[in-house]
Amino acid sequence: MIVRIMGEGQLDVADADLAVLNTLDDALEAAIEAGGEDEFRKALHSLLESVRKVGKALPPDSLEPSELILPPADAHIDEVRAMLGDEGLIPD
Repeated sequence: MIVRIMGEGQLDVADADLAVLNTLDDALEAAIEAGGEDEFRKALHSLLESVRKVGKALPPDSLEPSELILPPADAHIDEVRAMLGDEGLIPD
C-alpha cells in the first residue's frame, strides 16, 4: 500500500504491517474522541513513526498514486478529526 505523509513524501507499506498500523490508528481515534491534546499528539506521532519504520520510502519524483494519506506530525487535532472516515485514517 502506498502511504503519503503530508509534507514528507510517500512510503510503500506491506500489507502484513497494516494490522499494527490499525491498532495505532484506533489509539489515535480514541485520543481525538477524548479531546486530549497530549494524548492526541502522542498517538499521532506513534502512528507516523511506525509508518516511517515499516515503510520503504519512494523516490521524491515517484508518481505512484497514494492509497492512504496521513496528516503531518504538526497537524491540529481538528484537522485530523476532519480527515477521519468511518474506519479511522487507515481502513481495516
